[in-house]
Formats: sequence, structure tokens, C-alpha cells
Amino acid sequence: MLEDRDYMRQPEFGNSRWSLRWPFRWSWTAGLLGAYLLVFLADQAMGKFAPGNHFFSYLALSKEGLEHGYVWQLVTYQFLHAGWIHLLLNCWVIFIFGRQLEDLLGPKRFLALLFSSGMIGGVFQVLVALVWPDLFGGAVVGASACAFGLVAAFALLFPERELTLLLFFVLPVHLRAKTLLLLLAVLAVMGIVFPMDHVANAAHLGGLFMGWLYVKKILKQPALIGTEERPDYPPTAPVPPREEKSAAEFLASEVDPILDKISAQGIQSLTARERAILESARKKMAAR
Repeated sequence: MLEDRDYMRQPEFGNSRWSLRWPFRWSWTAGLLGAYLLVFLADQAMGKFAPGNHFFSYLALSKEGLEHGYVWQLVTYQFLHAGWIHLLLNCWVIFIFGRQLEDLLGPKRFLALLFSSGMIGGVFQVLVALVWPDLFGGAVVGASACAFGLVAAFALLFPERELTLLLFFVLPVHLRAKTLLLLLAVLAVMGIVFPMDHVANAAHLGGLFMGWLYVKKILKQPALIGTEERPDYPPTAPVPPREEKSAAEFLASEVDPILDKISAQGIQSLTARERAILESARKKMAAR
């Protein structure tokens, strides 16, 4: 039936029933996490067994590197991390938000969002370093800007989704996605005004900005934005099944082809009419 389709189940993040499912299915999110880990291990090995190597200086992002034409640093710095805690925090955020956004947007748009957030975050950090070189002139590493971009995109797509964060990994704090976005933006700005060592707040702010820009200006699919919170969604009136059709006939003739299309092309490929049919079917199933 309708609920049996994996891609029609509600996302599990943000509610008390969220659980880690095994086995993992392949996704670009999982691939990126594996790449972060492999690069980190390689960096640690080269630093340990080959003192003075230039692996870090060529791939980490810095104002001096870009001045020498090392433009690839805007991408490669995203795969380097300063330590295990830095790596695990970024991977956790990307895992939580990335797999849902990848399912919603499709691989190409998801990767465009993630890498552009990292690159724009890097540009923000370098620009701030040009203004205050003594405070922000060091090399930058990490996928934090990517993670912040994903959080911003998620908050714009699902602003009312309630999230549970563990403050200091112990205290549960409940807040809505839009509140989390505002809080992160304030913290990033405050971190630039009152700089802290080893925190690339300008990169965080750039990642947030790119996540916002991608959803609002580049994605250009308002039908996707905040769908679960809009009582008038979809924008066109739901298309009810013909009364003479049974529920099974309606699912087979109207809903199954749409679900097959989602499986093959992603949910972003649906038309307004197809979304309306799914909404109608979901309401009928919930009322049974």
C-alpha cells in the first residue's frame, strides 16, 4: 500500500521515533562521509610518518594560497579536519540533514548545495581575512560551511519542524528549524565581531548564506518550500478519485504510476497535479 513505499514514509529525524536503520543504503551523503574519514586518516598518516609534508599547506584554504593561484583550496579544504572532534561533529550534522535533503532534492542538487555552501563559506572567510589579517589570517579546514549550508536549506524547506539538540551532548533542547537557523546566524555574526581561536565563523556565515540563497533564488521550486507546514498545500485543489473506483483501483491506476516516477526521477520531478493526487491519497489512507 501507500505507506509500504520507502520514499513515501515521513522523514524520521526530529521526532522521538527516529532510529538508526541498518543496513545503510548507498547515497552521496554516505560517500562524502567516507571521503572525509579517508582524507583525515591520510592526513594523520602523512603528518606522523612524513614530517614537514606539504599536504596540509597545499589543500587547506588560506589567503596566501589563493594569492598563489591555488583555487582548488576552495574545495579541498572541505575534506580536511583539525581533529577527531571536528571531524565527527561535521559528519554528524551532514549525516542528519544531508540524507533527507538528498532524498528531497536529488543527488545533483544536493551536491550543488553542499559544495557551493563550502565554497562560498571559504570565500567569506578569506574576505574577512583580507580585512582583519591578524585575527582571521590562518589556514581554514573542515566541512563546517557545508554543514551550515545544509542546515539553512533544511530550515527554509521545513521551518516549523521541531528538532531536538543535545546541549553539551547531555541536555536536550527542543526548538524549531527556523529558530535553529536564526540562532546559528547570530552566533556566526557574534563570532566575527568577537573572534574566537580556531573557529571559522565567517565560513559558517557564508555557508548559511549560500544555503538560504540556494533555496530562495536558485532552486526556484516554491512548491517544495515548507510543504509540510502549509495548510493550503498543494496550490491547486486536490484531485479526488472517482467515486466508482475502489481504494485499491485508485492506488493502482492513479497513485502507483506517480510513486514509480518518484522512484525513478525523484520527488522534485512531480507536477502540481501529481502532488495533488498524492496528497488526496495520503488523506484517504490516514482517514481509514
